[in-house]
Amino acid sequence: MGTHSMKFFRTTILALSIMGVAACSSSGDEEMAAPVVADTSGIDATTAAAARAEAERLAREREAQQRMEAAALNTTVFYFDFDVSEFMASDRDVLAIHGRNLASNNSRRIRLEGHADERGTREYNLALGERRANSIRDYLVVNGASLSQIETVSYGEERPANTGQTDAAYRLNRRVEIK
Repeated sequence: MGTHSMKFFRTTILALSIMGVAACSSSGDEEMAAPVVADTSGIDATTAAAARAEAERLAREREAQQRMEAAALNTTVFYFDFDVSEFMASDRDVLAIHGRNLASNNSRRIRLEGHADERGTREYNLALGERRANSIRDYLVVNGASLSQIETVSYGEERPANTGQTDAAYRLNRRVEIK
């Protein structure tokens, strides 16, 4: 909880406590109760407005988080640098969301399909595609997924996304797809 949230929480608790003491007062001495009630009316309005504002802010944050998670879960292709089996650091957050999603949906199963570009031998590219798929599988497991939810397969160079022989085509073929 951030410093701002903690201060808001403490102020809210204090205001509610004061209101509770004032409301529970049964001494019959209304002169003593009146100043406490008068003092808390300003705090109550301020606290209520602050609570509404905080609730609206939290709702906006939840909605933004849900949109981000939905976009992350729609991202199902992860690209790799040439002759590298470790996924890109920029994909960590998206993959972590995939891992947490699998963890919260125990019955969900996925297949990770590893691919390589056509450079290298068929055997080398099959092994590289497998290492790429396993790299992502291991990260998903670290983030909550179960091994039993994930199947890995390598197609090496056999299923190119682009049949061209340019750097751009090769870049599209070095990938792992979540199916």
